[in-house]
Amino acid sequence: MNVKQSFSFTTSGVPTGKIFESDIGQNWCLAEKFIPMHILSKSFTRKDKLNDHIKIHTGESPHICTYCGKNFTRKDKLTAHVRIHTGECPYICTQCGKGFTRKDKLVAHTYIHTGLHPFTCPHCSKGFAWKDKLTNHIRTHTGERPFVCKHCGKAFAQNDKLTVHIRIHTGERPYVCKHCGKAFARNDKLTAHVRIHTGECPFVCKTCGKAFARNDKLTSHSYTHTGKYPYNCPHCGKGFV
Repeated sequence: MNVKQSFSFTTSGVPTGKIFESDIGQNWCLAEKFIPMHILSKSFTRKDKLNDHIKIHTGESPHICTYCGKNFTRKDKLTAHVRIHTGECPYICTQCGKGFTRKDKLVAHTYIHTGLHPFTCPHCSKGFAWKDKLTNHIRTHTGERPFVCKHCGKAFAQNDKLTVHIRIHTGERPYVCKHCGKAFARNDKLTAHVRIHTGECPFVCKTCGKAFARNDKLTSHSYTHTGKYPYNCPHCGKGFV
């Protein structure tokens, strides 16, 4: 394969440019480390996708959220993120009317109605609506934890888990309640908190009809009907939730 170079090397052999263009119309990234000319690394069909990918290596995040200051490598990622703050959900399910901030979230949601799970685990055959959910699941089999906290060294199987964990060190709480101003490190914690103000109780007991604002509260309540508790005293057998 003939490859046209668009970079130069430092004296240590590290490329200063990182971009290749091949004669078959593909773009290649060698940003992580020096790789011989005949071995080409991750490839892209579009140059703008390559440029976005290179920002992963350089750490460049030029798109900044005006609400919370979070940085993003891509403008479309920032646009989707801002909707967390504004509450905008432009992608609506035609089956049930539920709204989503991103189109891929809507596509994955439609599988609830169709029952389709196109991504299957090669280890246990479990199906998933999203490819990244499958990737995360596979790590439960392999034990891989590629996302490492730079503050304490703790490793995670999922990048979003690392993002939330880092807020323990930084004190960042980007999700703010519009009713009282209380801030949270996680969006799901904010969602549960808002129900204190709205009175919404979407989790309903199938046995007695009692409703709860949080799913874990419903789970705990269900033990009162079954009589089976997850934590039992080894001395007297009394159960606890």
